[in-house]
Amino acid sequence: MRTIWLAADGRSVEIIDQTRLPHELAIATLATVEDAARAIQTMQVRGAPLIGVTAAYGLALSLHNDASDAAIERAAAFLLKQRPTAVNLGWALATMRVALRDIPHERRITVAYQTAAQMADDDVETCRNIGAHGLALIEDVARRKPAGQAVNILTHCNAGWLACVDWGTATSPIYQAHDKGIPVHVWVDETRPRNQGAALTAFELGAHGVPHTIVVDNAGGHLMQNGKVDLVIVGTDRVTSNGDVANKIGTYLKALAARDTDVPFYVALPHSTIDWSLDDGMKIEIEERATDEVLRMQGRLDDGRIVSVEIAAPGSPAGNPAFDVTPARLVSGLITERGVAPATDEGLAALYPERAKRA
Repeated sequence: MRTIWLAADGRSVEIIDQTRLPHELAIATLATVEDAARAIQTMQVRGAPLIGVTAAYGLALSLHNDASDAAIERAAAFLLKQRPTAVNLGWALATMRVALRDIPHERRITVAYQTAAQMADDDVETCRNIGAHGLALIEDVARRKPAGQAVNILTHCNAGWLACVDWGTATSPIYQAHDKGIPVHVWVDETRPRNQGAALTAFELGAHGVPHTIVVDNAGGHLMQNGKVDLVIVGTDRVTSNGDVANKIGTYLKALAARDTDVPFYVALPHSTIDWSLDDGMKIEIEERATDEVLRMQGRLDDGRIVSVEIAAPGSPAGNPAFDVTPARLVSGLITERGVAPATDEGLAALYPERAKRA
């Protein structure tokens, strides 16, 4: 199934409520722009590509109240401020505004829904192509290993189909390798504080039948030191034009460990995640989220109840930066829908000459 789709009423939008996973597969309905904004902010939907598509549908929902130019600008600004780091959010809203700019008011709702739906379809195809290019990297490792020995891949956070509309970015090569019969095994970082690895990546890998093992976030370096990781593949929320990568907090530490142990470190991304306006990852605004995400943890009790419990010393303060920046020099390559590029200005420009010239 996809992560987002138009409901049967032809107006509202349905999503997988990812805050309920892995314990329950629940569907939530977005009927207003406020619903879409709330879904983005509370991480009912998360992952840069899916955030973008959700925002596009959110803008379409807003037009039922007012389809004027001023109303479109207000709705876009409202949606944009929900998550500052993922560049797909701004990209999707800009795409929608361009599509609606010269359209008569009476046709704007129809065009908005069509544009959002096309955006979703394009994301699926984009992620499939990312997987095809990443598959070649896995195949290369498999050829150099003894016959039948699994290729061990470490990933961080969730960059799977739950972070996109389908396929995923970092997981797309893994799914395609598995479906092709190549033995793969995935080390899944738990990814504190929201545990997207343990809750989401493990959920979808298990559903697909891909062998995997959940490990604590700080086990990655140990696994690399002991030759248990063949390559690292992560996703990203924003890549600057020079190849710097903003991704879930902890990614930078994995890249440092990979460099020290000579393990290839790849980042998988669609074109919509490239921020051509920035040439330095340290200029990216890093989202600070609520401290309760650090001080509390959600889980299921033996009786089936899902509860939130305190895990920290009472009264202790917490910080919660949601992302960090991995410098391009630590990235072995960027896996895109157009191919694998060096994490450099020249590498990205070679794949996207039309965007690089415009920037």
